[in-house]
Amino acid sequence: MDRRRKRPDSDPGGSAEAEPPADKRPCTADQSTSAAAPVAMAADVVAAAAAAATPEQQQAASDMDTSSSGHAGDGDGDVDGDGDVGGDDGDDGDGGSSYESDGDGSGRAGGGGGKFSRMVAAVEADGAGTDAVLAALTELCEALSFCTEDDGGYIPTEAAAKALVRLAGGGDGGGGGGAVASPDEMLLAVRAITYLCDAMPRAADAVVRHGLLPVLCSRLLAIEYLDVAEQCLQAFEKISRRKPTQCLQAGMITAVLAYIDFFASSIQRVAVSAVANVCKKIPAECSQFVIDSVPMLCNLLQSEDKMVVEKVATCLISIVDSFSGSVELLDQLCHQGVVEKVLPLINTGGITSLSPSTCSNLIGLLAKLACTSLVAVKSLFELNVGSTIRGILVSSDLSHGMPYLPSENQNNQVNEALKLAIQLIPSVARDVEDTHMVLAKEKIIVDEPRFLCQFSRDILPVLIKAVNSGANSYICYGCSSVVNNICYFSKPEMLQDLLKETNISSFLAGLLSRKDHHVLISSLKIIEILMQKLPDAYLGSFIKEGVVYAVEALLMQDDCSKSSPPPSDGTEQSENQPAIRSKPTCFCYAFDSRRSESAETRTCRIGQGNLFNFARHVKTTYFAAEAVNSEMGLTEILQKLKTCCAVLNDSADKSLNQDGLQNEEHLSNILSEVMMELHGGETMTTFEFLESGLVKSLLNYLSNGIYLQVDDNLKDHNDHFYAVLKRFQSFSHICFSRMEQGWGDMLLTLLVRKLQSALTSIDNFPVIMSHNFKPRNNISDIPIRHSTIIPCIRVRFKKDEDETNLSSYDNAVNLEISSSLNSIEQFLWPKVSTSTSEQDTESSPSSVASESKYAEDDPQERDSSPDSSPPSEGITRENQNSPVELYAKKGSSSSAGGQPERNNVIGTDRAVQPKLAFSLKGKELDRSVTLYQSILQYQINEGADVILDTQFWRSVHDVTFRTAANPEKDDCPDSSNAPISTNDSKTGLMWQAVPSFSSLLLGKISCKIDRSSPSYDILFMLKVLEGLNRFSFHLVSNERNHAFAQGRITNLDDLKPSVSSVPLQEFVSAKLTDKLEQQMHDPLVLRSRCLPLWCTELMSTCPFLFSFEARWKYFRLTAFGSSSIQHGHMRDTSGNNVATERSPSFSRKKFKVDRNDILVSAAKVMRSYARSNALLEVAYEEEVGTGLGPTMEFYTLISHEFQKSGLGMWRGELPCEARTDKTHIGPRTVVAPNGLFPRPWSASVECPSEVKNRFHLLGLVLAKAIKDGRILDIPFSKAFYKLILGQELNIYDINSFDPELAMTLMEFKALTCQRKYLESCSTKECQSPSDLSYRGCRIEDLAIDFTVPGYPEYVLSLESSSDNVTAESLEEYVSFVVEATVKNGISRQLEAFKSGFSQVFPLSTLQVFSEDELERLLCGEQDNWDFVKLVDHIKFDHGYTSSSPAVINLLEIIQEFGCHERRAFLQFITGSPRLPPGGLAALNPNLTVVRKHSNNDAEDDLPSVMTCANYLKLPAYCSKERMREKLLYAITEGQGSFHLS
Repeated sequence: MDRRRKRPDSDPGGSAEAEPPADKRPCTADQSTSAAAPVAMAADVVAAAAAAATPEQQQAASDMDTSSSGHAGDGDGDVDGDGDVGGDDGDDGDGGSSYESDGDGSGRAGGGGGKFSRMVAAVEADGAGTDAVLAALTELCEALSFCTEDDGGYIPTEAAAKALVRLAGGGDGGGGGGAVASPDEMLLAVRAITYLCDAMPRAADAVVRHGLLPVLCSRLLAIEYLDVAEQCLQAFEKISRRKPTQCLQAGMITAVLAYIDFFASSIQRVAVSAVANVCKKIPAECSQFVIDSVPMLCNLLQSEDKMVVEKVATCLISIVDSFSGSVELLDQLCHQGVVEKVLPLINTGGITSLSPSTCSNLIGLLAKLACTSLVAVKSLFELNVGSTIRGILVSSDLSHGMPYLPSENQNNQVNEALKLAIQLIPSVARDVEDTHMVLAKEKIIVDEPRFLCQFSRDILPVLIKAVNSGANSYICYGCSSVVNNICYFSKPEMLQDLLKETNISSFLAGLLSRKDHHVLISSLKIIEILMQKLPDAYLGSFIKEGVVYAVEALLMQDDCSKSSPPPSDGTEQSENQPAIRSKPTCFCYAFDSRRSESAETRTCRIGQGNLFNFARHVKTTYFAAEAVNSEMGLTEILQKLKTCCAVLNDSADKSLNQDGLQNEEHLSNILSEVMMELHGGETMTTFEFLESGLVKSLLNYLSNGIYLQVDDNLKDHNDHFYAVLKRFQSFSHICFSRMEQGWGDMLLTLLVRKLQSALTSIDNFPVIMSHNFKPRNNISDIPIRHSTIIPCIRVRFKKDEDETNLSSYDNAVNLEISSSLNSIEQFLWPKVSTSTSEQDTESSPSSVASESKYAEDDPQERDSSPDSSPPSEGITRENQNSPVELYAKKGSSSSAGGQPERNNVIGTDRAVQPKLAFSLKGKELDRSVTLYQSILQYQINEGADVILDTQFWRSVHDVTFRTAANPEKDDCPDSSNAPISTNDSKTGLMWQAVPSFSSLLLGKISCKIDRSSPSYDILFMLKVLEGLNRFSFHLVSNERNHAFAQGRITNLDDLKPSVSSVPLQEFVSAKLTDKLEQQMHDPLVLRSRCLPLWCTELMSTCPFLFSFEARWKYFRLTAFGSSSIQHGHMRDTSGNNVATERSPSFSRKKFKVDRNDILVSAAKVMRSYARSNALLEVAYEEEVGTGLGPTMEFYTLISHEFQKSGLGMWRGELPCEARTDKTHIGPRTVVAPNGLFPRPWSASVECPSEVKNRFHLLGLVLAKAIKDGRILDIPFSKAFYKLILGQELNIYDINSFDPELAMTLMEFKALTCQRKYLESCSTKECQSPSDLSYRGCRIEDLAIDFTVPGYPEYVLSLESSSDNVTAESLEEYVSFVVEATVKNGISRQLEAFKSGFSQVFPLSTLQVFSEDELERLLCGEQDNWDFVKLVDHIKFDHGYTSSSPAVINLLEIIQEFGCHERRAFLQFITGSPRLPPGGLAALNPNLTVVRKHSNNDAEDDLPSVMTCANYLKLPAYCSKERMREKLLYAITEGQGSFHLS
């Protein structure tokens, strides 16, 4: 550090201000005093003063420059009282450390000693004039301001302290003779003391010994000079760090706070920092000094300065901690108004203003008061503390709680709020020492029942909701404890009234499904209380909601554990399960506000076997009635469901072995009856829904009985296909019934809601958080030996006992957690193979290095990508491909979704040529799953609490290896299914396009979740229903088609259905979304991108379970890494920053583009920077603007350029259709009212290379826009988005971009189906096929030629000799038109687009989105701008507020804008005519409106903008009309260039 640079002072308040603190300003530059003499005169005056000093005070010195090595004055470690109290005994009588002086006032000999001694001598010289003393003080202050503790040996501390204290106290000033020191002398003396104590903290001992503290207090209690008082506060702040007790005894708190309102905010921060220093540890004998000052501190809590409030809160927290052992002192604090002042700060509205840690500590302050002080308890009840606790619990996401018991310094608001609630309502389990306090609190509740009633009404619903939403065991125990206490103290009438709006039975059933014994005991206690007080009200609901069943299951678990032999005891057990916690965490004292350091060692209140004994007591006492035992917890509706399910299962099994399907009508009736139970009068509970086995039975029925079969091989594939098809059509018809009444009444909606409730109740997808993760350097051996900041797991590879062809490898190695089994094999194979060839040995390092490079580029494709499963499984995860299609195509490039070739190579090697097979705890590992994920999943399956702490990373995990089996055997099950085929002419729909049907055909989904898990059945059914909903238009249209063929519909106009689809939000699981959000917030996940297996599996199989925002974050995390989340265009609306770790700033690549030739410039830009991780930043030639605004406009201009007619890219490029009245972009724009879709090019004609190049460029632009978080203004059709997502299109998808053509083709299709149906009829009465007509006209008379409609050059090659379409060739014509329109005719353009897109990132990563969501992600959204939304999301600054007349006019004008004007306004402000996903709220930076000042008349000035900051500078026009005129003029004329405004 340069020595001339002033040391930055440590701001005690944590201020982040850039300017230096007031106490470090050099006195020569201080404008608040007139005492600073000119520096040029200082040397002469000091020399004269030094000449008058005594010989002992004169020492020759040379000015020695020393470099500052750090700030040593901030040693808060010495403040905690180790030497504070003892300081009164003079233990520091040597005047400080040995570095400062020899104790007699003389400095050590040295280069710098003479300088400081000379200055001190000049200050304390007798008879020196005022000017001389001021000059000496000035020079001393200057020197001390650059001084460090290393210079302490050169300063005569004792002499300096004595002289400075004398001057500070107004003693002998300049001129001698007992003259009183001048104000300037006092100011500089106190300043010198401040600098001295800052540079050398031990100097505080000397100044205190010489009586400085009373002097400072007197200066503050009787303020004569404000600048002197301010400097006294600065001095107190420094001294109080070292001598807090002495400052407290001197009355510092009263003196500091007496006139604090007169000082500026910066000085007030210094004052309260000094008070905070002395309050850290308050001796018992000094309590009165603090108590008297509490009212002044409480008043400061209303300060507008956030830092002052934070420091005052810290003071009060320290005071309560110090007084926690004294009831009398805490009562005095309550009488002084602490509770009344603190409670408003932690209300929901106040949490945002204070830091989370301060809020948590303030809640803990109230909990400690309520723990000991009855006055506090009464005050809190009177102030309705229940609403405050409710606000805390609602605003905090309880499902994101801590995964284990927090340590003392790891508090959060939820933890402290639950502590407070438990202290207010005393616990039923009473310790001996707490009996008196518990009885006293109970008396308060009994005497004032309104307290308990209001408190319970406030927090009971949110506590129950917290448990139901998936909070962890720690939070569950806290919530259930509060509910238990409330139920215990409530009278039956009040209890029934409190619980009438809540489903307490479902709440208890959910608690009983937990594994923690503390939670189970608490839930059993609640059951006992309710059965004691309200047996008639809750016995029936306990049976219906499964509470009785859960108690039975708990006792059966105990019986099973007693009958099973105990596990072998030995060292091998601990080695094989190193990270599984054998001793469960005790929660008994988790919410004790007086938890001591030995709390963890206390004996758990739940003894051995107490849980099961208590459960047996509850069952015997309350559930032993004959009615309960005879029914075994079965209700009438449950028995009915079980009967129906049994019929379905039996019939499904029989039909698989029968030749015909005669029983299908009966089964359909039973299915309809079961589904109608969802809409019946009696409510079906979640327990009844799950216990009935309805989901499993439905899946078994729909899959033709193979869902419950272990063997996947089918004997008769075609019969199986048509059996599944028949049942699927019947089920679809039932699900879509009641559609005319709206989606809310459809049976599909009711079933989805019931499944969501079931999934929430049986959730077994835990959030795995890393404990105190900090990036540290680790050495990884696999995939290659290198240094990494991500923790590594330790692995020991053991050879299988039956393996004879491999060598052993006994070394434990460090494995990077993102390493795949393929990389492990490449590392291990050369070391264990007994016949390793030279080629294998040489190729192994390069292979590992290749995979390591791949991991750095796209690590998500190994862990998180849906395409990471091996092809040998025969099932890919793309929802769009059916088993039938997969068997035929075997992973064609179209199904890969544009995946990079290198991944295909790795996947092929991994599937075809595995050399080793690995197993963990006897279970063979899936090669598509990382070892890290497998270890976590194993611990989850074992029911352990997975904690990623030091023990986990130090444990050694044993992995067994053996020679891999012949991979050809794995292909046998797939080949057996190959003969399945479908004929579109028979089915009327390409059923392989419906993912739910293809899953039912196989009886399984491609998901690595255990099939025995109850959640697997629910996920499967949800996937089926989501597929039904997504293809509802296709399915209903296909049904109408068959109805027309069979004569049930006679009018062609009735073919087009009116479909009500269920909103996607109905399929979103709020619980799983919360869990995924929490998992992605974990620092380890942000660094490594390694998520638990359930995250990647659910995201690839059932992405609809997660909200769009969560999937967007998952996509950004897995595709581009954690830090890229920060620059994406969507904000985290929860208020939490997703990327919590500090990440390197992204580099930016600037590029000059030609506005007049934007496509050529775009091609150059993308060719150079599309693959780069750097953010693209654009500037235009001959324009000065650069940054966000020009870049956003660049993407807008590209979007418009791609929409111009004549490029040969899109349908509707006919010049005669290009009209300006239907488009806002220009007359040359393609008219596509339903969105752009590629125009067909005949396979017999070479597609122009420039067309393919444009599609290639379009792919690059789209991918780069998504990666950089930019918005495009290009309206693609829904069908084109489907193609981007890798889905195949059919005749019904044409409706999304050309409804007229689609309707005509669908009508032709219906006619062909009718013709076939008539041909198949054997009755004579049927109409002759030749008599078919299209709207009264024969097909031949329509004169349709064999070309694609609208593209006469695209000739369809048909075998028919006729030039026109006939009734016989109509079906073939429709098929060829569909092929040309959505398949063969656009395949080359689509491949070019995919090749360009995949150069930026894999196209397959987008498959977590739907086509509507992809449009939102790429093109943003058009927000609805109502007045309230505009006020909430627009910032007004620099002369404007939300109530300014000009602002109100502006908002009204914006609301009145039409679509075209609103787009132009947005482009004028931001550079893009569209808003990002999330609308105005997601605009980053916020749209800001400021007042524009001008030297000219404001009425003639124009608004101007800073697009990089979304900044509108608006003059204050006199009228709304004038503002509208000028704003529209600026918007219109300001487009097309960026210049300085």
